[in-house]
Amino acid sequence: MGIRNVLRIGHPALRTCSAEVPEDWFGSRRLQQLIDDLFDTKLACSGAGLAAPQIDEPWRVFVVGMGHNPRYPNENPLPERVLINPVIEYIGDELISGWEGCLSVPGMRGEVERWEHIHLKWQDRDGEFQTEELQGFHARVIQHESDHLDGVLFPDCLTSPLAFGFTDELKANGIID
Repeated sequence: MGIRNVLRIGHPALRTCSAEVPEDWFGSRRLQQLIDDLFDTKLACSGAGLAAPQIDEPWRVFVVGMGHNPRYPNENPLPERVLINPVIEYIGDELISGWEGCLSVPGMRGEVERWEHIHLKWQDRDGEFQTEELQGFHARVIQHESDHLDGVLFPDCLTSPLAFGFTDELKANGIID
């Protein structure tokens, strides 16, 4: 299928809780096609990540990864990976504020607090369990995409209603880079 339509805020599919990917899907063509579509769509839209609900697929799977990205010019590259049925545990009590955007909320940014350090457990495309501790921007992207699996969008998590606006206006007024 390739590049898919990204649902925008207001579409009811973005507000539903996703189902776990069934064990018998691992290694299947069906799962691989979903993964390929997620990567193709993310790349076409210059995203740092993309969750299955954003392309109207109700499964607990998302992809992340980017090289130099014009939407995040000050961030380091992220390794590409597929995360299936992820579980996040927060490490410590440090929260960090940062400006986020979303392919499902095009042209807008908002300031959101996220956990600085997380422990992540997920299944890869073969169904093998993986774990990793992450921090900073990488942890932020994982938390953002994981929220999509629970029907949560970043405007739901703003530090303040005033910390939200159109990207070009925020840049023009020196609020974000």
